[in-house]
Amino acid sequence: MSLRPGNDGLPWGRDDLILAFELYCRIPFSRTKANEPRVQELASLIGRTPASVARKLGNFGAFDPHLAARTVSGLTHGSKLDREVWDTFHADWNSLSVLADELRRSRDEDRRDPRPITAPGGPSETAAVAKRRLHQTFFREAVLSSYNGRCCVTGLPLVECLVAGHIVPWSVDESRRADPTNGLCMSATFDRLFERGLLTIQDDLTLTVSQRLLDSKDQSVAECVATHHGQRIVPPARFFPDPACLRWHRDNRFESDRTP
Repeated sequence: MSLRPGNDGLPWGRDDLILAFELYCRIPFSRTKANEPRVQELASLIGRTPASVARKLGNFGAFDPHLAARTVSGLTHGSKLDREVWDTFHADWNSLSVLADELRRSRDEDRRDPRPITAPGGPSETAAVAKRRLHQTFFREAVLSSYNGRCCVTGLPLVECLVAGHIVPWSVDESRRADPTNGLCMSATFDRLFERGLLTIQDDLTLTVSQRLLDSKDQSVAECVATHHGQRIVPPARFFPDPACLRWHRDNRFESDRTP
């Protein structure tokens, strides 16, 4: 990979910071290092060294309260513009995923799109599908990286079996489609149970299993599901579930469907 550190002596502009913050969200904080391939890829794209990009990701880490709560500190000396980008896109995740993709494309027009889109209709429909896929891709990567690629209930580390699920469904709140604080990383079984309202999560991140499953006489239900009742989920390193989203789920989904 050709690295072009021609901009290292220049201040970071807003567009480059947006690209850096989007990458910060998609990879585990422990991998925000110069030897990480995705850090190197971004460095090549924006004409900086991998070390410079890694330092900037560390600057964003300094703003993250959940890292601070775990006594994991990012780098200090973040700029006012760093903070502005953090604050802006923490409130507008959908725009972050779309804008970062547009910036990458504009920086490298010859880059082959890893997410080809087949148009189902006219231009407006094509654009809508493109945005949905960008939101989905960003959301999944941000959620899985936040939970370090493990199911928050069982600790299962098999990425192939994990689902980045929305707490408030995609169809209910369009503004939170790409928001990783509206997401949970669960194995497919527990994601389905959560979606169907057969379990939920309290504000303190403890798991509540529906009474119907707790009362089940089936041994497999008792051993595989009911046993997790009252346990605390494995918390994410970043982007904790928004309590407002969890309350929405408890009020609108939990035990709403009692069909076996």
